[in-house]
Amino acid sequence: MPMSVSDPAASVHCEGATIQIHHRVRPEAMDRYETWLRQIIEAAGRFPGHQGVHILRPSEGHHDYEIAVRFASDADARRWRESPERRELMGTIQPDLQQAERVEIVSGIDYWFTPPTPASKQPTRWKQWLITTAVIWPLTMIVPLLWLPLLQLLPALDTWGIRHGLVAATIVGLVVYAIMPRVVKLVAPWLFR
Repeated sequence: MPMSVSDPAASVHCEGATIQIHHRVRPEAMDRYETWLRQIIEAAGRFPGHQGVHILRPSEGHHDYEIAVRFASDADARRWRESPERRELMGTIQPDLQQAERVEIVSGIDYWFTPPTPASKQPTRWKQWLITTAVIWPLTMIVPLLWLPLLQLLPALDTWGIRHGLVAATIVGLVVYAIMPRVVKLVAPWLFR
């Protein structure tokens, strides 16, 4: 099972780690790959520290899949990546891939700003700061308003610290799982040049 692995995160990080995987699937194997993808996602979900999977499927006429498997730590991510279960599943799909899979473990915010291709430039820090601020700033105004009816209904949640925790957890969840992946994809031509 040929695999190209680039691992810039050599030490354990407590903020989580994402295994970023790229597969180019043979056109005639797309249905088999989708079935296999469900199997490997289910297998990964049984591993300690697993926090979810995000899949970017190819648009019509294309065959490149981008898969992000999130774990609580680098150690958890490595445990899955190096597991016999993953090796066995990769062995079954390897003939259906047009090229060796590309795998990279990235930690924290770096995941959002990983260049999509080796030819793309790493974005400058000011662009990363600008995009992150543009995403989080409006959320800091909107999310507290969305929580307001529930906080008024349950005053125990509206205490100092608890209220802030609920708002922060909501903002982080929206940024990580819903907004930032889409925003980065939208601004990629500007971000990675």
